[in-house]
Amino acid sequence: MQTADYCPRVSSISDRVRSLIDQSGLSLHDFADQADLDAEQLTECLSGTSPFSTVDLAVIADEFHVSMDWLLTGAEPPLAVAARTTTGRAAEALAAARDYMARRADLDKLGYPQPWQSVSSTARSGNGYAAQGEALAKSALRAVESQGWSVTQDGLPEQIEAVFGADVAVEPLGDGFDGLAAMGQGAKLILLGTTSNPARQRFTLAHELGHLLADDDQDVHLDRDIFDRAQKKDPSEQRANAFASVFLLPEQSLREAVGAARLTRESFGTLCCDFMVSPETLAYRLLKLRVIDAGACDYYKRMTVREAAAVADRAEELDRRVAASEKKRLPGLLARDTRAAYEAGKATLRPYASLLGLDVDELRGQLATEQDNGGAA
Repeated sequence: MQTADYCPRVSSISDRVRSLIDQSGLSLHDFADQADLDAEQLTECLSGTSPFSTVDLAVIADEFHVSMDWLLTGAEPPLAVAARTTTGRAAEALAAARDYMARRADLDKLGYPQPWQSVSSTARSGNGYAAQGEALAKSALRAVESQGWSVTQDGLPEQIEAVFGADVAVEPLGDGFDGLAAMGQGAKLILLGTTSNPARQRFTLAHELGHLLADDDQDVHLDRDIFDRAQKKDPSEQRANAFASVFLLPEQSLREAVGAARLTRESFGTLCCDFMVSPETLAYRLLKLRVIDAGACDYYKRMTVREAAAVADRAEELDRRVAASEKKRLPGLLARDTRAAYEAGKATLRPYASLLGLDVDELRGQLATEQDNGGAA
């Protein structure tokens, strides 16, 4: 599959498609064949005799890795610029985010907008950044609870998609990358890296949600290391970290779980497992709530996630979470809407197949089998 870089702004849709043909190095006939288009019809569209259909543009955008927004307007999304000018693991993350964001923007034009739901907070201004994050987290928790969810349940990505409408993806991006939050073109995306540390991944997910809900004035917020000391000096990072801590460890739930009994190493480990957070995150939250003093905080935060699971006799549970955090995850809402666009006849099967990483014919066969089985996957 050919991959095209975004081209400079050119005057018309036909000009932009023609520039893709030039970049691909393909003949017009081969370009049409690769995009599963009729060569004669493509010629007519390029000459202006007939317009490009939305479906045709969606196929071209998907096959040659550009957005429909660029095909329609010639504007290059800021995320595309960042992806093109960044190197290393961050570049891989930005490239993946660019692909997901372009798909979401294309779906928006087909009538499937991002179902984003923000929350209001009484501490958005006039307070410190940490206080803003805490207030925002409390509002977010109310939204979660109003829909019958609980952050102490498994499946936090599914919760965030269901309650807030953000797309959540997990990609194997190697060490040196925790996650990113991207927004723009009507899209909201959280991208996480696979990891053997599920507690860190969970904190990163909440951290990135904090960036989106705070509507931080950035097209993309890249977090190579959410615990980097230098990064913590950034006000938006202080707010996102405060949000994540309160969101994952709600005060009332945590106080009820601690109870009146004296905290022990075993009960501390149990709390880490129950709330699915690291010992360091839990220790600092308990210190903030004045449940423990600075000495106890220093003692407990030295535990590892594995040690906490061991003293709580929940090592097997941790192993299952590690296995889950090491797996790639496609954005559930994006997959749902991409399939819906195909079933409504607004897009071909190609975008859905490429999202799933399947051959078109293979996916068509799977869908036929699913239909024969009465819709059961």
